[in-house]
Amino acid sequence: MGLAAGMSLGPALAASHRGDLTGLTLSEASELLSSRAVSAVELTQACLDRIEKYNPVLNAFITVMGEQSLRVARQRDAERHRGKRLGPLHGIPIAVKDNLDTAGVRTTAASELFKDRVPQEDAEVVRRLKDAGAILLGKTNLQEFAYGGSSAVSCFGPVRNPWALERVPGGSSGGSAAATAAGLCFGSLGTDTAGSVRIPASYCGIVGLKATYGRVSNRGAIPLSWTLDHIGPLCRTVRDTALMLEVIAGFDTREPTSAAVPVDRYSRALTLRKSKLRLGLPRHPFFENVDPEIAAAVTAAIDVLRPWAQSVQDVTLPSPPDLRSIMGPEAHAYHERWIAESPQKYQPATRERIIQFSAPVSQEDYVRARRACDLLRREIRNVFADVDVLIMPTMAGPPSLIEPIEENAARDPERTRNCWPFDASGLPAITVPCGFSTSGLPIGLQIVGAPFAESIVLALAHAYEQATQWHRRKLTLVSVEPRPA
Repeated sequence: MGLAAGMSLGPALAASHRGDLTGLTLSEASELLSSRAVSAVELTQACLDRIEKYNPVLNAFITVMGEQSLRVARQRDAERHRGKRLGPLHGIPIAVKDNLDTAGVRTTAASELFKDRVPQEDAEVVRRLKDAGAILLGKTNLQEFAYGGSSAVSCFGPVRNPWALERVPGGSSGGSAAATAAGLCFGSLGTDTAGSVRIPASYCGIVGLKATYGRVSNRGAIPLSWTLDHIGPLCRTVRDTALMLEVIAGFDTREPTSAAVPVDRYSRALTLRKSKLRLGLPRHPFFENVDPEIAAAVTAAIDVLRPWAQSVQDVTLPSPPDLRSIMGPEAHAYHERWIAESPQKYQPATRERIIQFSAPVSQEDYVRARRACDLLRREIRNVFADVDVLIMPTMAGPPSLIEPIEENAARDPERTRNCWPFDASGLPAITVPCGFSTSGLPIGLQIVGAPFAESIVLALAHAYEQATQWHRRKLTLVSVEPRPA
């Protein structure tokens, strides 16, 4: 039983003749919908069939919205027949991480504490997806309350990496990444506080983007850290990612952290002139103590990027504040009442983090760390006087084994090392596949830009993606049987 890695040369036209529709990218599915070669109902049913077959193994979904999603799909098809098209996501089945509120559909944050919680209002990003015509397939599994980088700690059981079932998919948005990589949906949303979109995207061989802090509204997301939380898309290609970002980005008058900055047409800004960008390599600490296969893949990726580089130079980044001094007190502030009243409803590892990560942080420590974060977000702009983008490995090492689950928490500093500094600085950051290890595990390349320079980050990521074949390597599902209840 397992998923074996195979090669595919991209979407066969057979898909439009009712082949495996889930092998299409979001963009390709959108084009077929636009030409009426396929219907939203067919796309949705194909995803639901695949979820039914493979979710018992991957454990990527907590809630599947089966008949509800088909009902919406029929509405989307009817709208299209009337000549109404809300945009490229009209009729596209999407999954949403289960810490993002969905009106009338339970939102659990993978915790027993919230296992029956049903919000009355959609998160802003969910509302925007619906307004763009997307179809919600369901809610994806995650690390409980997004407090960890493995997705092994969940009231609903661990998520499995579709490239190696015995390994973690990364977290905390592990279910979103696994579902997207395995073709259970055409794209998904995750949250990123210390790397929780980019870590699982890298581990699962897909694209994951965290935009500039404030670019995407956090309203309606169950918080981990108000200062560090971001929401972002996970997709199989950069173009798909750009299409999703266009929909969810923008000012939200009801969200205090939302930035009133104009949103680009990201999907139309993917063409990049060669010899245009100044690339910066932050050697310390991002290239240090990196797995040799990852280091080799990233070095090769930098060489691929050189035609688009005006220059390549080493850079030094300002030091970020202590992560725990911000995240610990803010997480504890949100959970304080429940952790006192119902501690048994938390997974032991989550309960321990909520208590222990906040205990040693004094009020003075927190205030100083928050002040340092504010200063960093201002000072980091100076780096981009000399470079346009930063390039580095997304992850320092490969995904660990799921078992023993207790040991996974100790690996989080290694997992988050190359990602969380950009949650602190609030910079836009994307990971794209840049290779595979000899054991068949995906490797990610991280590209980071100046504040609100998502278009440049996406354009360079797209240029790299189109110059390589890594994003075309697809999972082949082999002899996967549902696990007994």
